Amino acid sequence: MKNFSSKFHPYSHQHTQESQNQETRKQKETIEEEEEERARCEWDFSLSTIVSSSNDNNTASISDALGVIEFDQTNSIIATGGIARKIRIYSLESLLPHESTSQDVHDTIFLDHARARDYYICTPAKLSSFRWKPRSDGRVLGSGDYDGVVMEYNLERRIPIFERDEHGGRRVWSVDYSHCDPTMGASGSDDGTMQMWDTRSESGECVATVQPSVRRSAVYCVEFNPFGGPIVAIGCADRKVYEYDLRMMADPVFVLDGHRKTVTYIKFLDNATLVSASIDGCLKLWNSDNSNVIRTYHGHVNNRNFVGLSVWRNGGLLGCGSENNKVFVYDKRWSEPVWVHESSSPIMGKDGCGSGFVSSVCWRQVGEDQCTLVTGGSDGILQVFRGKRKTRTG
Repeated sequence: MKNFSSKFHPYSHQHTQESQNQETRKQKETIEEEEEERARCEWDFSLSTIVSSSNDNNTASISDALGVIEFDQTNSIIATGGIARKIRIYSLESLLPHESTSQDVHDTIFLDHARARDYYICTPAKLSSFRWKPRSDGRVLGSGDYDGVVMEYNLERRIPIFERDEHGGRRVWSVDYSHCDPTMGASGSDDGTMQMWDTRSESGECVATVQPSVRRSAVYCVEFNPFGGPIVAIGCADRKVYEYDLRMMADPVFVLDGHRKTVTYIKFLDNATLVSASIDGCLKLWNSDNSNVIRTYHGHVNNRNFVGLSVWRNGGLLGCGSENNKVFVYDKRWSEPVWVHESSSPIMGKDGCGSGFVSSVCWRQVGEDQCTLVTGGSDGILQVFRGKRKTRTG
């Protein structure tokens, strides 16, 4: 007689083993999902300071819009600029007064620009971009303006010390300095070119000119590799990012093609990866070694305006503004935002509806478990956020 129980015992054992394996996989997936969720929520952010202009009717105009914010190399001084034709200089200490007092860090401080700033410098035109000059000990700030002029300001003497006008009066959207040789700067313009120039020359001698797009599409962003490599990245209205080797500028070493609309910002996250922003409403993380997209970030609203982009390299966080007047923070590991904050006091449109947006953002490049994010709005309001990594439990 056949022993059916003996015959089918291996199958039963196999079936039981498969069930156990499936259960183990499910448990592992559950643990991984829980760990991922904890990681997504590993930061506590709070609004520390709001800086605005005092006026009786409590309204803001487009002339107050802040288009650029930059920390100096010491990460203790902040410069802001925009439509108001002023470079305002703030010390971080003045913007975070509760750090030196016993006041609860979660209490928001309200300040006025006139009292919070250390000083300001009037500029001849509206500012679209500026960058602190490397190795200048925070004394020199370079700017690009709406009249197509690149200028350098000596902040100790509070006077311009360099002026260059080689873009035919077309708006300069972006300026940056080489970290290998800080005497070399670059500017991107509506004229469709990225020009490199030597600040040691009184006339700003042009070292190289690049026209990335055949159709001479506007160059909206220029970023030298801040880690010291001989690379400069360029973002254009033709939806592409170009990377050039400074030792051989004839052709780009790679072209990143993935955005559906104009590229507005580029930031290096590390030596091999960079982040780009576009008015197609997304950010993209690229591997520059193989020109592939690593991840695409969605959540913020960006269809027509410059809303800012900044990366905090120590913590792997990305910050950007949004046309719905919110600040978004992404972790480089996930496509969805890990934190969102709605800004206050939007500009009111003619129909009574809010039309303001967050127009500039900048991370402070220090720390690992604590961070600082400064944002500016189209209403001229400056906001300072502090982030703290949550203590892991279990």
